[in-house]
Amino acid sequence: MITEWLIYPTAIAAGLLGGVIGFGTSILLMPFLVQLYGPIKTIPIIALIAIVANSARVLLWWRLVDRRSVFYFSVSAVPSVVVGANTLVRLTPQLVEICLGLFLIAMIPIRRWLAKQAKRLKPQHMLLVGAVIGYLSGIVATTGPLNTPFFLALGLSKGAYLGTEAAASLVMFAAKGLRFHQLDVIDMQAVSQGLIIGAFVFAGSTLSKRMVLALSERTFMRLMEAVMLISGLSMLWMAVA
Repeated sequence: MITEWLIYPTAIAAGLLGGVIGFGTSILLMPFLVQLYGPIKTIPIIALIAIVANSARVLLWWRLVDRRSVFYFSVSAVPSVVVGANTLVRLTPQLVEICLGLFLIAMIPIRRWLAKQAKRLKPQHMLLVGAVIGYLSGIVATTGPLNTPFFLALGLSKGAYLGTEAAASLVMFAAKGLRFHQLDVIDMQAVSQGLIIGAFVFAGSTLSKRMVLALSERTFMRLMEAVMLISGLSMLWMAVA
């Protein structure tokens, strides 16, 4: 049984990981949160944590953010995440756990396939990306692994990628959190836990900047896929255990 105090050092590590590779914060925390609070309540808690984590990354890389891409992504992601959130509240807890695990594992080959595409996206293409990512984000706790190839395909890298992806995700998760509040999925426990854990995530994120430029692309890919695989398998194990 996972004890609650273990979530805080994990949150610092998750913030550091997310600050380095652009995602992974929610993925690393999900198995802990699901066991502590259940799969349904975990989704809004993760949304609040994501708001804090992405705020930290935006602050670290503000000058490099591609604002046009963020705008086009947000235009379609915000209404789509509302539709996805409405879908989530109709799902059973076990189905949510299975969907989360399968989603994370499936992103490994999908990300590799997308990485082989040589064409560069334009900011306007993020309208379609935002619609799909927004809907998925309303159903699953994180879409960071799926965000990655699309934002990299814009020609962004390192700090520009980290800041732009974080800014787009911040808008989306803010809409998601508001919708969960309207649906009464978020209670005071979810708010307090999301903000407390988010504070530890923020601390971890601030430690990441010096590591970013020193990280090779090969290491980046290995970290990304390892955390996706481990967390996905953990979610499936909890669903069937």
